[in-house]
Amino acid sequence: MLIYLVLIIVAAVTLFPFLYVLLVSFTPLVEVPNVSKSILYIPKQVDLSAYGQIFETDTIPQAYKISIFVTVVGTLLSLLVTVLTAYPLSRKNLPGRGILLFMIVFTMLFNGGLIPTYLVVKSLRLIDKIWALIIPSLVSAFNLIIIKNYFLTIPDSLEESVKLDGANDFVILFKIMLPLSAPMLATIALFYAVGYWNAFFNAILYINNSNLYPLQVVLRQILFSASSNIVLDIETTKASLLTVRMAVIIVATVPILMVYPFLQKYFTQGILLGSIKE
Repeated sequence: MLIYLVLIIVAAVTLFPFLYVLLVSFTPLVEVPNVSKSILYIPKQVDLSAYGQIFETDTIPQAYKISIFVTVVGTLLSLLVTVLTAYPLSRKNLPGRGILLFMIVFTMLFNGGLIPTYLVVKSLRLIDKIWALIIPSLVSAFNLIIIKNYFLTIPDSLEESVKLDGANDFVILFKIMLPLSAPMLATIALFYAVGYWNAFFNAILYINNSNLYPLQVVLRQILFSASSNIVLDIETTKASLLTVRMAVIIVATVPILMVYPFLQKYFTQGILLGSIKE
């Protein structure tokens, strides 16, 4: 009973900020001064003016397109490159395997720094290009190690039996390894997708064209601006700045939350890495 009580309290504390933001985003303009008088303000009536205001211009829809493109394409490319790197590293007969693993793990502890990284991106002519939001963070060393370790748990005898039938490494990877690794791949895909969707630092560094701003950068501008009109380019304000900010937070959060129910079962299985035994 105590465990359930603790879990209920933790769930309530976790959901409270999201519920607060949701309720404030529905608050009519005349009720906004009363929001600060209560810890959890419940509006007397539902007003969608804040949501209507943020979609009156192309700022939010355009940012949505950029974020969706970066998330979908970035996740697919990251998974492909990570898998193609992790599989050879999981083969114990790979020449120089130890050195390559050391170099990959080394990047988890040390990196080139902000300025050298910017100079590399600039030399690749990615400044003000949408690929600057994907390529610099294409592969996560942490995710690569997880995939590599998962491949190690798959019995070698399975690979050897397939090779006897004439299968090459690509057939083994795409026909054997990946189907057996579906829960793990779904988990890593979720990690990559959440990372791409929430990323804004690369856009601040490498993107100057406002038409290429992802949703998180627009959200940051609205949260830190003195008026939503500056970012959204709206002449008249039908809702307060507070409700507009909360509405943008909801708009930016809901899409990624909708992905979790579809991947939850794979996530639960994927975290149990090493469950396959020979």
